[in-house]
Amino acid sequence: MYLPFNWRGWIDYGCGALGDMACHVMDAAFWALELKYPTSVEASCSRTHKVINNETFARASVVHYTFPARYKMPELKLHWYDGGLFPDRPEEMDPRSTWGKSGTIFVGDKGKMMCGEYGGNPQIIPRAKMREYTQPAKTLKRIDVGIEQNWIDACKGGEPACSNFDYSGPFTETVVMGNLATRMPGEKLYWDGENMKVTNNDAANEFVGKTYRKGWEL
Repeated sequence: MYLPFNWRGWIDYGCGALGDMACHVMDAAFWALELKYPTSVEASCSRTHKVINNETFARASVVHYTFPARYKMPELKLHWYDGGLFPDRPEEMDPRSTWGKSGTIFVGDKGKMMCGEYGGNPQIIPRAKMREYTQPAKTLKRIDVGIEQNWIDACKGGEPACSNFDYSGPFTETVVMGNLATRMPGEKLYWDGENMKVTNNDAANEFVGKTYRKGWEL
């Protein structure tokens, strides 16, 4: 029931599918589109989770995030699917192609692009457009050590890690906002990221922070 994998599905120990995989799957969109805090989040859950319990996360869920306009980019919608649920198959997708284990679909004004679970192997669809595309030269800095060593170097006074807290903090908050929404399926929660609170549902704020036992406060 708990080990070696299932512990992450229990509320006391883990963060469900979102906490497990969204930090990988959503990273490409969060980073490339310069996202930060969502303005609202809404979720629907598997039928077996209609009666919300306080022990486990839903077996399947769909979460809809809305992000505000930022820089020169407009408002953005981001949709998360787990538990065997999938978005509508893009009409531009090759009919012979099958869904991967997980990944991301970018939907833009000029076309669509798909990438793998960790943001790898981005492909414009349909394939004919990808064959016509010339990839740009690499200009973004890469790390030449493993992520663990990158973190250790930062701890020892080197450059900030590639996923430093100024990036990973807001990203993590966004991910677990999806979990908060699954506790209240069907209800849109409006989020004030700077003040870390739900603005339209006081009951939801009970899950934002913890009440620590006396003597164990942070």
